[in-house]
Amino acid sequence: MIERRLASELSEIASAGLTRRRRVLDAPCGRIATVDGKNVLNFASNDYLGLAGNTEIAQAMANGAIQWGAGSGASHLVSGHLAPHEALEKEIAAFTDFPRALTFSTGYLANLAVTPTLAGRGAAVFADKLNHASLIDAMQLAKSQGAEVQRYPHNDIAALEKMLAASVAPTKLIISDAVFSMDGDIAPLPALFALAERYDAWLIIDDAHGFGILGQHGKGSLAHFNLPASPRILLMGTLGKAAGVGGAFVAGSPTAIEYLLQKGRSYIFTTAQPPAIACALSKSLQLIREGVALRASLMARIAQLRDGLSLLPLKLLPSMTAIQPLIVGENEAAVALAQALWERDLWVPAIRPPTVPKGTARLRISLSAAHTEADVAALIAALKALT
Repeated sequence: MIERRLASELSEIASAGLTRRRRVLDAPCGRIATVDGKNVLNFASNDYLGLAGNTEIAQAMANGAIQWGAGSGASHLVSGHLAPHEALEKEIAAFTDFPRALTFSTGYLANLAVTPTLAGRGAAVFADKLNHASLIDAMQLAKSQGAEVQRYPHNDIAALEKMLAASVAPTKLIISDAVFSMDGDIAPLPALFALAERYDAWLIIDDAHGFGILGQHGKGSLAHFNLPASPRILLMGTLGKAAGVGGAFVAGSPTAIEYLLQKGRSYIFTTAQPPAIACALSKSLQLIREGVALRASLMARIAQLRDGLSLLPLKLLPSMTAIQPLIVGENEAAVALAQALWERDLWVPAIRPPTVPKGTARLRISLSAAHTEADVAALIAALKALT
């Protein structure tokens, strides 16, 4: 049978304890999730500012749908670029301090547009080994087009500089997450920018987990380090995490953004997002800009968790962000600990290979401004009791 090989591989996945399963939520995303008939404290989502269930954003989306309809009807370059899309791109550009921005339906599509479009035959791509899967896939697409690809050890500036110095490629790209999604640490962006300047390279930053959280007004990781909106930087940010809605953007110079618009295949050949989503995101940007109290609450919960787990026998990776990874080690142990927490009405997902390296299975604790001091205290108490 043609399905036999697939069934065999699925069996191998199950035997290795790596089967992924979806849970169906019966309530909107929030600090309390209703799943499988029970209410659990949600430490699993990327809703860092608690905006996914925000009623103002939902109302903006509803109003947008009434005015602009349910769908865009076409790709941006055919007839699907409506006034709300245009307005949102201008708002994002102004918010990030870049001259221009381009919006995408997902962060994956945004990353698939940037690297393969800029890195043609003879180009050289230098990527952090812990980059997100979407950046890795973009790198592989560039490689299939004739680009040379090298991956440097995580946040190893010295190793990266040796690679750059040895390269004779006419076009160079340095690619990194800003906040790494499974470790929660922040890339050394000032050092990366300095290397980009020194070796005349593009610096492509995926700020999926920093946008809305870090920097003044939540502008993101570049603002966190007071880095300029340089023409050599392309900044990607997702809009379904701290922004609470969906989609993504790439911000950069007018020339770079126009080039992506003209040649980025995952932009050109994708139907534009419904205009109502752009309306919702416009409200979300306003709330992020004004969200000083939300970010302060999130940082307080991060400090509380780190202080409370400081003496735990398991290793909590160093992170000042909403992503707090607790290393367990083996897959079965991580799954068992996650299940034990679930039985205590605490939802903390176990992350296993191939998402993370073998032997580093972990609980990925995601904190939100919506969490209360009591919520985090309950998680701390449970982890202390179970480890």
